[in-house]
This record gives sequence, structure tokens and C-alpha cells, in this order.
Amino acid sequence: MTGEARRPLRSAGGAEAPTDDAASPRRPSLSDALRAAAARLAPVSDTPRLDAELLAAHALGTTREAMLLRLRDAPTPDGLEALVVRRSAGEPLAYVTGRRGFWTIELGVGPGVLIPRPDSETLIEAAVVHFAGTGGPGRVLDLGTGPGTLLLAALAEWPDATGVGVDASETALGYARANAHALGMGGRAAFALGGWAGTGERFDLVLCNPPYVGTGEALGPGVREHEPAEALFAGADGLDDYRRIAPLLGAQLAPGGVACVEIGHAQAGGAGALFRAAGLGVEVRRDMGGRDRCLMIAAG
Repeated sequence: MTGEARRPLRSAGGAEAPTDDAASPRRPSLSDALRAAAARLAPVSDTPRLDAELLAAHALGTTREAMLLRLRDAPTPDGLEALVVRRSAGEPLAYVTGRRGFWTIELGVGPGVLIPRPDSETLIEAAVVHFAGTGGPGRVLDLGTGPGTLLLAALAEWPDATGVGVDASETALGYARANAHALGMGGRAAFALGGWAGTGERFDLVLCNPPYVGTGEALGPGVREHEPAEALFAGADGLDDYRRIAPLLGAQLAPGGVACVEIGHAQAGGAGALFRAAGLGVEVRRDMGGRDRCLMIAAG
């Protein structure tokens, strides 16, 4: 029918049938969806655009980098809206995606476990400096291991090391065991229910990120509402758990061993004094922001 204008198709009843465009409205592009999601997340996040990108990558089953390189003009992925709704309600990003990167590894996380923070990488950095030029620690203990954060990061750094993660939460230990298996470290990492007294064994390296937030301190959006209180708060001054750990720590250090204990940025004096009173040597290490973050502790 060359030269003849194409007439719209009609249904059997005489009405015009919808065209393909009308029947299948175009889904918004990923770029448009990211802009809209970032605007919705701004009230609950200091990094709304980054959050939107990570949620979209999770919905697509790819990395953020790959998404930004190849998929910016793709349609909005199925499932993104549900993820944005959860995050916009204040749920932590790591809980929404179920993943959190730490040091050189990625960990599965979820409700009931403390989300790993970049500040805690200061403990691994301090240990790397301490053991530089040696074969590294043979045995590693992680007190309050959560999802296996510090132990598994240390085992990734020193492939010949083995270790134990101790935690008072069965929920956290479930995540830790699953993470060890996923990282291929199931044969090198053991996990046990327990407290600050450890296992009765002595270790070359003890890592510990105890609760150190004062009960009245302000926290970032969603932290107090979603993360486990027992992993955050340590009395009015934030020092209660250091008071428990200090008299127990020396017995868990092997000869020549060292402990790396995380502190709040204003706690070097108070927490350090507790360990010195227990006869231990203490040095303070700072994080990338120049804040006091780690006590390096050795037998006196």
C-alpha cells in the first residue's frame, strides 16, 4: 500500500485498537529513576545519590561501577521501588542490600548485627603496621565479632593465620559463620558464643570493637532505631565494657602479642587509663580523619 496513509487498526466492534506505544508505556530510564530516588532519600541520608545508585545496582544484580558504565540508559529495574521505600523509611542501606564492604572483603549483614564501619578498619591498619616484616600473627581472636568483621578481614590479610570470633549473640554468630563459608575461610575461622573473657587460649593478635557509645549520645539517622543496642551502648560515659575488658585482656595475649581495641574519638584518656591500670602498655592510633580510634595494647 505504497503512498497510502496508514489507518489505525479497528477492533471487531469498530473502536480503534491501541497502538503498541499506548499499550506499553515506556518505563522511565534508570537515570531518571536515580534522580527521583536521590530526592526521596535526601531526608534520611547524607549520601542520597550514592544510596540510590547502590540500591539500583543491587536490584540489577550488578556492581555500582558496572551499572554506571553500561546501564545508565536502561529501564528502571524491577524491585528498585521497594528498596527505595525501605531506605526512605530509615532502614540502614546495608540492611536493605544485605551486604557491606569492609577492608578487602564483603560481608553479609542484616537486622541483629552491627554494621561494619570504615572507622574499624583502623584496627586492621594498626595490626598490619605492627606485624610488618614478620610472618604475621598465627592465631587471631576477635572479641565481639558481630558478622565476623575483624576476624575475617585479618584472615584475608594473613592467609596462613587461623582464628576465633566470640560474640554474645547467636544471631551475629550465624552471620559470621555464613560469611566465613562464603569467603572460603570456613576451615580457618571458628566461632563461639561467649563474652570478653574469650576462649581461655592466648593469641598473637586480639581485635575488639566493643560497645562504646554513651546512652545519651546522639547517633546518625536510623542507627538507634535499627542496630542492636547491646552492640552500641556502654553506660552513661561509654566506658562500661572497657572496664570489663581491661582486667581480662592480658591473659588472652600470647608472649609478644598485641591487642587492637577500638575507641570513640574522645575516649583515649579514659579507656587508656583502664588498661594501664591493669598493667598493660597502651599506644593510641588515629583513623584516616585524624581522630583517636585504636588502642594498641601489649602486656606490660
